[in-house]
Amino acid sequence: MSITRRTLLAGTAALPLAAATQTASGVGRPPMNDIKDQITKLVEEHRDGVAPIVSLGDPVLRQAAEPFDGQVDDKVLTEFIALMRRTMLAAPGVGLAAPQIGVPVRIAVLEDPATVSEEVAEARHRYPLEFFATINPSYQPHGHKRRGFYEGCLSMPGYTGVVNRPYAVAATYTDPDGTLHHKPFEGWQARIVQHETDHLHGTVYVDKLETRSLSTTDNYLEHWNDPIPTRAAQTLRFRLDQG
Repeated sequence: MSITRRTLLAGTAALPLAAATQTASGVGRPPMNDIKDQITKLVEEHRDGVAPIVSLGDPVLRQAAEPFDGQVDDKVLTEFIALMRRTMLAAPGVGLAAPQIGVPVRIAVLEDPATVSEEVAEARHRYPLEFFATINPSYQPHGHKRRGFYEGCLSMPGYTGVVNRPYAVAATYTDPDGTLHHKPFEGWQARIVQHETDHLHGTVYVDKLETRSLSTTDNYLEHWNDPIPTRAAQTLRFRLDQG
């Protein structure tokens, strides 16, 4: 079943019709006060709205994010996470990392309603993921299975490409209440976790994609919008992990 441009959730984030850009503070590892000031400013400026999304090419997307270690108090952290969630949902997307709104700190939000057909859900192992925020997350592959599917990114609107990733991961993260979690994820949920955690290391999905699969959203929807990209892999001649 075809899906609309607006609801194309090809990896972690829907490929939006447009995305705003924002200039980051620059390259390097900012001191604690810089992180605090950036978060506080964003929360104050966009208290009832959404934050601008940084586009690929901005240096903030290419630096390793700072660990969150209390740069802001619980109230501001809660407001910042709420802002990230509003921004993610408005885009629309299923994940957003703090560097994507210009703040190089290790925080990400994830939520996937999985509004796809039953055929697509079964083929991609894509099922609803309830909202949660990850602080200082990490992941390790679990098992040897790998799968390749088209992904997109809110920081690179209008394009999509196939990324071969581990099918399952073991993730470790802290929630906003300070509770440490060790949790397994598989299928599309594992893909979202990997994509967003990669952002916090300065890695964007285009660094991992099969280059011959890269496509505009329009061409993807016209030619390659299959539950599994087997036909695209055969025609465009790129590697596709499905085992």
